Amino acid sequence: MVAMTKRVKTFQIILSDPTKTFYCGGEKVSGRVEVEVNEVTRVTAVKVLAVGCAKVEYAKGKQRCRQEAEYLRHEEVLQLHDQPTDSDGSVVLRPGNKYQYMFGFELPQHGQLVSSYKGKFGYVQYCVKGLMERPQLPTLECKKPFEVEEPLDVNTPDLLSPTGGMKEKKVTCMFIPDGQVSLNAKIDRSGFCEGEDICINAKFENTCSRIVVPKAAIIAKHTYQANGRTKFFRQKLSSVRGNHIISGMCDAWQGKSIRVPKIKPSMLGCNIIRVEYALMIYMHIPGSEKLILELPLVIGTAGLGSRSNSVSSQDGSVSSASQSWVSLRLPSDPPSYCDVTRDCRLDQPLTPLLDDFDGDDSPIFMAPAFQFPALPAYSEAEEEFNGIARMLPVC
Repeated sequence: MVAMTKRVKTFQIILSDPTKTFYCGGEKVSGRVEVEVNEVTRVTAVKVLAVGCAKVEYAKGKQRCRQEAEYLRHEEVLQLHDQPTDSDGSVVLRPGNKYQYMFGFELPQHGQLVSSYKGKFGYVQYCVKGLMERPQLPTLECKKPFEVEEPLDVNTPDLLSPTGGMKEKKVTCMFIPDGQVSLNAKIDRSGFCEGEDICINAKFENTCSRIVVPKAAIIAKHTYQANGRTKFFRQKLSSVRGNHIISGMCDAWQGKSIRVPKIKPSMLGCNIIRVEYALMIYMHIPGSEKLILELPLVIGTAGLGSRSNSVSSQDGSVSSASQSWVSLRLPSDPPSYCDVTRDCRLDQPLTPLLDDFDGDDSPIFMAPAFQFPALPAYSEAEEEFNGIARMLPVC
């Protein structure tokens, strides 16, 4: 930001490395303050003030909730080298010259800062301000923002350990029991970086009369605290979906992947703003609330440690999934009608049953009465096991 007035032509801050995208704790921030004037100007002092703070602000009814937390404050008075000064330390700047005041300071060590952030109800910002004090004139100010990114290593034993869970739900129709749905899911670790794939092993069962759809999504959870109140904001970042599961059937995901999009790392060290992530695995049930299982994720900064072990575990997750995770009873005899993988009812003309209330998804359908085709020969049954989900009867 360049400040200009009638007397001052240029007043700006230039960092030493303008291509640097962010700074980490313990690094040095350096640069210069450049000044050019249109007429003779007396300057009593030029200062730099480095500040960094988190701020939350939102409305709660008629009340305005505000809270701030400071993480950086550094101030120094700059000297203009090779320039004569008066007894009071002031200097006279003349037109046609470019004056440079050099500065440099170290950021607090790792763990004392929080990463830059801009959200719906708050932010974390860092900047260097330049202050020019002139006798009998207002202090002139300019500023230069910079980004801070605190390293977050996800190559720790707790984040490299598998995590999972199981959920089930009884479904009713007009208070009459209508069966139940259940899901059982697991991922090989909970720490990831941008661009990596999360491999999901899961089993979904449907014994209710409705057509259900298994899905998964990466969710960001923002928490803001101000004036003793807490405000939450959830955001879906990316999602995948599986096949429709009709009544009396089940479906299995063996290494189904969802990629971590370009997002900021988890922010866990701020007093008033917290950013967490989760993998939400759920089943959409028409006319009823979703069955949801949330597995916490920690998104770290790229380039920390070796990901070789983690990547190799992803490669092996598909091949070992049926052995180490979901044990499915696969048919060894010729299939009966209930074992036919293809849902023949969906070959008939489709009628919308109920729009899925996830905006990016297609409707769920029901089909009119149908006739089963002739039972296929055993050699015609399609069976795929290499990481591709296969619909099976509920066991």
